[in-house]
Parts: sequence; structure tokens; C-alpha cells
Amino acid sequence: MLNSDQTEIDLPPTHSESESVFSDCGGGRTGSAEDAGSVGLCAQSRIAEPGEAVKKDLQHLSREERRRRRRATAKYRTAHATRERIRVEAFNMAFAELRKLLPTLPPDKKLSKIEILRLAICYISYLNHVLDV
Repeated sequence: MLNSDQTEIDLPPTHSESESVFSDCGGGRTGSAEDAGSVGLCAQSRIAEPGEAVKKDLQHLSREERRRRRRATAKYRTAHATRERIRVEAFNMAFAELRKLLPTLPPDKKLSKIEILRLAICYISYLNHVLDV
């Protein structure tokens, strides 16, 4: 019976480790030496697979904890930093384009992002007023 804090993943396995190895290798058959050799090879290949132990370690974790661990890897952080850099560059280019469209005195005056937005609002309202008259 599951209590409110326990999930199905937290439950202990209902079969032994050897049963899971045999079931993954084509069933729990036993018989000739040839069959035993194939089971041994399959068990060795399961041990030799990279990342298999990591997957087993992560299965008992909550979804949020698995997400945190994945985000903690160097590969994820560098990919995220690259995406963020591209996003910020696009954002800054959009502000630069908007700044070119706004009349200011002097025209080369450096404006902050909030000043650009406020000036754009005022300029749009001015243009609407000109069109209405």
C-alpha cells in the first residue's frame, strides 16, 4: 500500500537482480551450456553499457530532482549560457533598431532601455495625435 509520500518508483523491486538480468536477456531459461554462455554475455553487456548505472540512480529521484541534476551538468550549463547570450544579443539589437527610429536631441545620445521605451511611447502617441488632426 502506498502512503501519500511514496510513489511507485520508491517501492522496492519485487524480483531479484538475477531475475531482471535474465528477463532482459530473453527470459529466465536455463539449460545447456550454450544458453548459460549467452546469458553471461548479456549480463556483461548490461554492465558494460555506459550511463546504465546513472539511469538506475536517477530512477528513484523525483522529477524535480532529476531536472536539477541534469541542469547541473557542464554541458547543459554551457548550452544554456550560449542560448541566453544569443537571446540577449537579439534583445539588444532590437533596442538599437528602435533607438534609430526615435528622434532625440542630440541624435547620438546614449539612452537606457527604459528611456528608449518611454520615448517610443511618447513618439507613437505624438504620431497618433498628428494623424487625428
